[in-house]
Amino acid sequence: MKTAWLMMLCLAAGMAQAGEMFRWVDADGKVHYTDQPPPASAKNVEEKKLGSSTIETSQLPYASQQAAKKYPVTLYISDCGEACNSAREHLNQRGIPFAEKNPQTTPADYKALKKLVGEAYVPVLVVGSSTSKGYEKGAWDAALDMAGYPQSASPKKPAPKAGDTATGKPAAPQEETVPAHPWTKGK
Repeated sequence: MKTAWLMMLCLAAGMAQAGEMFRWVDADGKVHYTDQPPPASAKNVEEKKLGSSTIETSQLPYASQQAAKKYPVTLYISDCGEACNSAREHLNQRGIPFAEKNPQTTPADYKALKKLVGEAYVPVLVVGSSTSKGYEKGAWDAALDMAGYPQSASPKKPAPKAGDTATGKPAAPQEETVPAHPWTKGK
């Protein structure tokens, strides 16, 4: 039992350095694994560089990755003021990966938008094959929820229970609707 603990401590100490490990064979044919360079008489020396053991966390959450594969999000937007700013901010707050296209500056995006909604109108949200013309928070959330995107970019906080507010009643849900902005290109 003491030997097992000693070996685990040695292994942990070697890995904590995350440097290099050596495998070598001595004159008697015995194989050695060490974190120290072998003696000059060693045979079959192999040097292994060890990296740190980390988990990459800068990627999207798994649910977002899966939703983005099945239902990619595209936002058609321009300089349309509050509607476009609210639309972009909404996607960012939920941590939704999206492609932003400006039909006012890119002819190909203009043609794609006209084909999609029949006119030059922004903002337009496309989630997979679902299209929402104009910014309406509830409709956008429904489309994103159906596609499996998370509710927010940060961990969810529990919803307040009845009696948690100052009045003792739960607050009524707030709907945010911002009128869309029609525009025409070149009249």
